[in-house]
Amino acid sequence: MDSSRLEAFSVGVMAVIITIMVLGLKAPAGASLHDLRTLLPNFLIYALSFQMIGAYWNNHHHLLKVAKTISAGGQKR
Repeated sequence: MDSSRLEAFSVGVMAVIITIMVLGLKAPAGASLHDLRTLLPNFLIYALSFQMIGAYWNNHHHLLKVAKTISAGGQKR
C-alpha cells in the first residue's frame, strides 16, 4: 500500500478529533472581559490539547514521508 493513503487517512482522523474538541468550547455568557476570563481554563486546556495533537500529526507526517510502502505484516516482500 502506498504511504500517501495512510497519511490521508490519518489527516482525516486528526481533523475529526480537532473538530470534536472545538465543539466542547462554549461561548461567553456576556460581552465583558470578565465573562471571557471564566472560560480561560477551558481555552487553555483546548490549546494544549490542540498543540499535542498537532505535534503528534507532525511527527506522523514526517515518519510517513520517509516510508515508501506500508505492509500489514511488517516485513517487505
